Amino acid sequence: MTKINRRAMIAASGAALLLPRPLLAQAGAERFSWEALVARAGRLARAPYRETPHHPGARRVDYDALYQARFREDRTIWGDLPGDTGVQLFPLSASAEQPVEIALVEKGRAIPLRYDPAMFDAPADNAVRQLGPDAGYAGFRVMNAARDGDWLSFLGASYFRSPGATKQFGLSARAIAINTSIAGTEEFPRFTHFWLERTGRSSLVIYALLDGASITGAYRFASELTPQGVRQDVDTALFPRRPIAELGLMPMTSMFWYDQASRAARTDWRPEIHDSDLFSFLSADGTAHGRPLINPTAPRVSVFAERNPKGFGLIQRDRNFDHYQDDGVFYERRPSLWAAPRKPFGAGQMRLYEFPTTSEYVDNICAYWTPSAPVRAGRRIDASYRLDWSSARSPATGGLPLLENIWSGQAGEAGVDRLILDFSGVPQDVRPDIWVDVADGTLVKKGVYPVLHQPGLFRVALDARRNSGKPMDIRVQLRNGGRAFSEYVHYPVGA
Repeated sequence: MTKINRRAMIAASGAALLLPRPLLAQAGAERFSWEALVARAGRLARAPYRETPHHPGARRVDYDALYQARFREDRTIWGDLPGDTGVQLFPLSASAEQPVEIALVEKGRAIPLRYDPAMFDAPADNAVRQLGPDAGYAGFRVMNAARDGDWLSFLGASYFRSPGATKQFGLSARAIAINTSIAGTEEFPRFTHFWLERTGRSSLVIYALLDGASITGAYRFASELTPQGVRQDVDTALFPRRPIAELGLMPMTSMFWYDQASRAARTDWRPEIHDSDLFSFLSADGTAHGRPLINPTAPRVSVFAERNPKGFGLIQRDRNFDHYQDDGVFYERRPSLWAAPRKPFGAGQMRLYEFPTTSEYVDNICAYWTPSAPVRAGRRIDASYRLDWSSARSPATGGLPLLENIWSGQAGEAGVDRLILDFSGVPQDVRPDIWVDVADGTLVKKGVYPVLHQPGLFRVALDARRNSGKPMDIRVQLRNGGRAFSEYVHYPVGA
């Protein structure tokens, strides 16, 4: 997976439909529709792939140059209109060297924006000023009404993200993932064109054209800022150019370095460092699953076969500042992201790909849906889903007791691992049983009991021995009267 620099979100700027004409492209407005965009993506798939050239001066725009190139507030697109739809544009940089084309849509017509270097306030020797008069943009962000923060941004390949209600950026979404878990073959198709349409005080529709060596696509993001966070209804029509071994839909990427259960990876003074700590999903039958994230010793793929799942997401469940002690980037405020199909997806797999990291600056987690049907050239693939960026700790559990904490270590017996799982939200009058399954290992001992002076908190203690030292997968669930009573927890030990 590619790296995302979460510290380099520096604004460029644009123009409103009613702002001065020099900001609009010389070409006149053209008719625009979703149907026409889908047809364009289909035609593009039948043509040879041509990569967008890298701007020769973009590599000189480093982090410091980006930081110094300040967006001019008076050039905000739709900045003269009330609400949360002011759009600012990003300049090209060393991390985004390929320009994208951006147009504004009004009453079914698209008006292209042309690049204007005067949109930035920057020192005379700043590399952004030296990009030239036709450099183009790298992407854009959507500002809130107070203009003190953005609630949605698209920048680099097909990546986009939102801070949710917490106003703190964290994980990212992607339009598509291709061969993410297949070493040496991953591809990063990119958005080459955007069309922006304002639809309300706090909403807009973003249309995008995707192009890559193996696939093209048309995307429609109906995006809205709500008090709970950002909601996006996504429609896409995809057109493979050639067979694809692993197609990932609804992909999202995040960072997990270590938590309290993985102290061996800790080299920093802070107790925990992660943007997300749980992969959560909801089966078609309503079963809620939770898979705590790990920082593995080698790349690892966890596969969960499903038919028409109700959704999945990367969750930041731990919201306690004391567990992070980071008063600069506030990991406890990082958003969660939940993806839910709006139309049945059929048979496939939810995949969680994790690879080792020794840094908080590398996204080493990716989750996505892979359909079972083979992906062949000439076959159109349609998908509709919803993305919810929020602070929800348990979007899938529906009020069930949920995994609150997990610890791991050695038991008293040589070669035996101990796993401790705390479940919160257990009603006072319930004494649940425990169901456990161990793959590639042997269960030595188990127990479940209420934690004293902690209302509603039950602790599960497990001792297990690995087979021949191999990693083992443990599945745990609280049950009451033989029926599921908590989310279904999956956890790898020794990976």
